[in-house]
Amino acid sequence: MSKRTKYILIVLAALFLLAVLIYQIPYVKSRLSWRIEVFQIYVKNVVDPIGPVPTALPFTPQPVTPTFEQTSTSSAQLTPSLIPTATFLPLPAQASIKSPPYEKQTPNNCGPAALSMAMHMYGWEGDQADIAEFIKPNIKDRNVNPEELRYYVRTQAGWLNLEYRVGGSIEQLKRLLAANYPVIVESVTALNPGDALGPSDDLWAAHYLLLTAYDDAKQEFTVQDTYRGADLKIAYSKLEEEWKPFNNLYMVLYFPQYEEEIKTLLGSDWDPNLNRQNTLAASQAATAINPADAFAWFNYGSNLTYFARYEEAALAYDKAREIGLPLRMFRYQFGPFLAYFHSGRNADLLALTKYALDITEMSEEAWLWYGYGLYRNGDNAGALKAWQKADSINPKFFEDQARKAMQLVP
Repeated sequence: MSKRTKYILIVLAALFLLAVLIYQIPYVKSRLSWRIEVFQIYVKNVVDPIGPVPTALPFTPQPVTPTFEQTSTSSAQLTPSLIPTATFLPLPAQASIKSPPYEKQTPNNCGPAALSMAMHMYGWEGDQADIAEFIKPNIKDRNVNPEELRYYVRTQAGWLNLEYRVGGSIEQLKRLLAANYPVIVESVTALNPGDALGPSDDLWAAHYLLLTAYDDAKQEFTVQDTYRGADLKIAYSKLEEEWKPFNNLYMVLYFPQYEEEIKTLLGSDWDPNLNRQNTLAASQAATAINPADAFAWFNYGSNLTYFARYEEAALAYDKAREIGLPLRMFRYQFGPFLAYFHSGRNADLLALTKYALDITEMSEEAWLWYGYGLYRNGDNAGALKAWQKADSINPKFFEDQARKAMQLVP
């Protein structure tokens, strides 16, 4: 072997070793592994394209006896009639809270990043990695639920509290900002083309935004967007449009000693059941105003699910699916899984969870409900594997739901 060849081999070996060492840097590893995974998914979907969200399957209504005790948000049966809201003083034409240090999210980490920035405004000293490690330890986990963000605050930062409600309004957001409370909302963003799942990807994704200011003269909010940048402006009308697919969900952080002030600011929204009752009525009205609005029907189904009105909820979800929903809808929202399970529509549950897993394989929520569908079909072995998969994705799965499910199988 010539000296030149030996030299080239040594250089190549050194470059390879350097590349391996650089790849071990957490930031580099997360970015590169994410890009590799996106490329693999894209190629897979070129070969076997993802179709649209499946529509409802034919079914025969029948009474259902639950086979397990599912943790439910509420079992209250309330009539969808609007509860009068409190009368508030006029708001200032503008309000602003000092923006926190900006955090650019790591892939699929907008929830922890937005919460981290909000917590910094109350003196917290961690970062998004601390939050993600606790509530989504697997970097391939694509979603963080509001319940998980609240759970982190209450268990890891007990000197703070977080509440979230649905059916929010522009006025409610402004009221909180005017009282010096930053607000997180769950809304929609358009992904960059480089993040596409395949050629037919609609690039629609959920996204948490931190609101820190508003200006009535310009009709806009100032937001901290972990995906696009700090102190960006978004029109009231644009936020309303992008907020709607997530039932106008909003979150507010506060010191527990100021809870009475938060109660006053939220008015009837403070009581979770009254908040849902108002939102149920509003979403029902929205379906009448525009029967072709898929998100109105979806929200109506989600609010019915909250009150355990599963058969009605399933029909509302049917309508939303018939009109058409974004590809990633079931990466973030799981009300249909509950509604179809509890209304005895197991074929729809399995079809929808299978579709959700085709879109997002690392979804502990979809694996959980896919397991329940298999379990109801008598496939105990398949159900156990699905629940084990859910647990492997997130061993800290909210309220240990996967491990509780495993106890159903001898």
